[in-house]
Amino acid sequence: MTGMLAELDFWLSDARRRVKSTPLGPTAEQVGRVKRIADGIALISGLPGVRLGELVRFERGHVGFAATLDRDSLGCVFLDDPEAIEAGDIVHGTGDVTRVPVGRKLLGRVVDPLGRPLDGGDAIAAEAYEPVERPAPAIINRDFVSEPVQTGLLVIDTMFALGRGQRELIIGDRAIGKTAIAVDCIINQKTSDIICVYVAIGQKSSSVKRAISAIQAHGSPERCIFVVASASAAPGLQWIAPFAGFTMAEYFRDRGQHALVVVDDMTKHAATHREIALLTRQPPGREAYPGDVFYVHARLLERAAKLSPAAGGGSLTALPIAELDAGNLSAYIPTNLISIADGQIVLDARLFYEGRKPPVDIGTSVSRVGGKTQAPALRQAAETLRLDYAQFLELEMFTRFGGVTDAQVKDKIARGQRIRAVLAQPQYAPLRLADEVALALGLQEGLFDGLPVKLIGQLRAELSGWLDASAGPIVDEIERSGRLDEAKRGELKATLTTLVTRLMPPAASE
Repeated sequence: MTGMLAELDFWLSDARRRVKSTPLGPTAEQVGRVKRIADGIALISGLPGVRLGELVRFERGHVGFAATLDRDSLGCVFLDDPEAIEAGDIVHGTGDVTRVPVGRKLLGRVVDPLGRPLDGGDAIAAEAYEPVERPAPAIINRDFVSEPVQTGLLVIDTMFALGRGQRELIIGDRAIGKTAIAVDCIINQKTSDIICVYVAIGQKSSSVKRAISAIQAHGSPERCIFVVASASAAPGLQWIAPFAGFTMAEYFRDRGQHALVVVDDMTKHAATHREIALLTRQPPGREAYPGDVFYVHARLLERAAKLSPAAGGGSLTALPIAELDAGNLSAYIPTNLISIADGQIVLDARLFYEGRKPPVDIGTSVSRVGGKTQAPALRQAAETLRLDYAQFLELEMFTRFGGVTDAQVKDKIARGQRIRAVLAQPQYAPLRLADEVALALGLQEGLFDGLPVKLIGQLRAELSGWLDASAGPIVDEIERSGRLDEAKRGELKATLTTLVTRLMPPAASE
């Protein structure tokens, strides 16, 4: 009995101490209430202290971010399924912004824009959580774009070379190979030091699965991150998807590594931005897009950069994809993206349906960095390739109206046909740098001019093994340094001549 009294006395003393130390008086807490909810958007009254882009939390555990701020209300975009939310529910400001996990544990995983696993694996053990909206590197922290990103596609690497830190737009009509080019580029990085992030926005699940499966089968998926916001995902998730992908890639860039981000595609992201803007009653502009759509994409793509040695020397390369409507390059979103990017790879539907793949239109495609990033050996071997091919296309158009009698014109057409055959490349078969140098050199020197066009495919298929067996030291030199001196250039030319001679039929004829 004495022990019980002593315990009770101790409890009462402790309670008096805590009550005495508790400050008395009213406490203020800002809360808001849901006024209206529809289509993944909530109109919230109250919360005057919430800032644009701030994360808000609902009493049932859902979250969203503030997309518009009015005098008496704010428009919130959900990042979760809002079916359980009702008008009158309480909402709290968090004082924070949307953040995503970053770190090496994301490599090889398929996640949603918030870093939640979609591949059935364990939850991501993040090294840190970074905001999806981050400022682009300052000019003082940037360096010249001078190192190449090898895509493995001969038509791009020889004519429209990409550099680490560049923003190159891939643009064309629906279903003519835009994603295929980006996937081939990711596959080709299996032998490089570039970390790849593939961001799918509003795509069909079957299309996303096909792209991921191709990378897993032919590339190095353990060095890739797949960020997926499918067509059925909430508009908020689709909107933050490219920003989340860039944040995940910047983790590696900021540590002196190199990263590549593919955004598939920016047109659907713009449509999502327009949908959110109209639902939150922002004033519409051209084609019903809000006036800030250019700024949204500009602040995203400006995050791609090559950092200076003082800032770590890392790089972040962006390959945004955009869809055209009947080849209309002058539409609002395509012109915006073209003006932001450092060049564009334009795909032609006519070339695609004629079976010329990849269907790159060399007349309208351009890289504003160009030869500055090419390996010296490839730049030297492909010096006149684009001009020769452009002249052939023009001559071919005129020869459709009648026969050709001039021998010089016939020679140009014959060479152009072989250039076109060499540039044609099957999917999931990127070329290494040494193979590209050899093919470009053979075209420039006219070594393939006597080879029947139908044998060009066989030449390309046997080239890699032939070079390894007959010119191994030259291949190693090209892959290591990207350079080729005159002596080795002559040896490579002789090796190609031997291969062509072996493939040549006894009586070659077209």
